Amino acid sequence: MTTPHSPTLRLRRLATMLRQARESSGLTTPQVGAKLKWSAGKVSKMETTETKRISAADLDKLMTLYKIEDPQTRDAMHALARDARQRGWWSKYKEVFKDRALPDFEAEASVIRTFAALTLPGLLQTPEYAEAIFRGGRYVKLEEIQRRVEFRMARRDILTKIRPTQLRAVIDEAALRRMIGGREVMLTQLEHLLHMAQLPNIDVQVLPYEAGAHAALAAPFTILEFAEPLGTPIVYVGTVTDAIFLEEAEDISQYNATFGDVQGSALSTVRSAAFIEQVAASLESEK
Repeated sequence: MTTPHSPTLRLRRLATMLRQARESSGLTTPQVGAKLKWSAGKVSKMETTETKRISAADLDKLMTLYKIEDPQTRDAMHALARDARQRGWWSKYKEVFKDRALPDFEAEASVIRTFAALTLPGLLQTPEYAEAIFRGGRYVKLEEIQRRVEFRMARRDILTKIRPTQLRAVIDEAALRRMIGGREVMLTQLEHLLHMAQLPNIDVQVLPYEAGAHAALAAPFTILEFAEPLGTPIVYVGTVTDAIFLEEAEDISQYNATFGDVQGSALSTVRSAAFIEQVAASLESEK
């Protein structure tokens, strides 16, 4: 598989660079529009990524106005504009996960922190477990289920690539004990979870029932962090109909604090592995 990249993130980076350059020039968006004889909202839409494609000609006009003269910087911004138009490998699954899919951000995340309360994290699922999840809802055609499973399995590549993504997963005990797909499927899933937990880039912690109330009782969530200076963190919260992506600093801060709370309440990685082994042993004894 080719190295994945994220058009959405590239567009975010370009939009941020344009906004910062405009502010450094002491111009407002209406002033820029007037100088370039553009409509009032055109500049604003570029800076908020409402404009999905920024032409090379328009970008040159903006960079010239903002006095961005460094050839390397100009080339980098043009590269961002070009890459923002390309689709990642997940584009063929658009009808399943919509335009702004979670993998769009996972592909370039350097660190992913996730709290899973209902099911095990998608990045740590086996094909059989994932299939059982998709079969558990309303009636879905077999072809669509297989497509979704294939999609989910492809996402896991970020954990085993040459420079793998760091994954920090806190898993509620309920997700370990929920019988999805039957005992054999769960046993295989728990064995896979233990295997993945041994990788140096993956930490798995269990939040046991005995921990009681905690800050993340509202809903599972995922925090994605990016190495690029302009790649500000994003919080993903799945819903029944779609997904919510939060980017405001206050939201990020709140979710950081929440993850810190559940991580602090969870078992250590060593004790978590022993806990998972105990759950697997109990399933084995019931066969």
